[in-house]
Amino acid sequence: MHVHLVFIAKYRRGVFTKRVLDDLKQIFASVCADFSAELTEFDGEDDHVHLLVIYPPKIAISSLVNSLKGVSSRLIRKKDYPELRKKLFGNALWSPSYFAGSCGGAPISVLRQYIENQRSPS
Repeated sequence: MHVHLVFIAKYRRGVFTKRVLDDLKQIFASVCADFSAELTEFDGEDDHVHLLVIYPPKIAISSLVNSLKGVSSRLIRKKDYPELRKKLFGNALWSPSYFAGSCGGAPISVLRQYIENQRSPS
């Protein structure tokens, strides 16, 4: 199954630079692999990220999302990026909400193009 996920930074502050997004992509790919899932597309802007994930139907999407957000928050905060430290308070990287949309009917090429066209920070 394909799912389009959107995670928003806590307080909707612009905290993601290209190097943070690059690290997030690697972390998300690793977490997906742990779930026998595949991160097929990833991009984001300075305050949110988009993921396109293929995952087995036996996996609850909420479990996958909780791991993606929890592991990425812990590992990114451990790297102690100054741009994050200045704009986020407490221990949360992500807003508690997220968007998850099934992509069963949409052509994957259209979704890939949408995600690739996000305005990534430099």
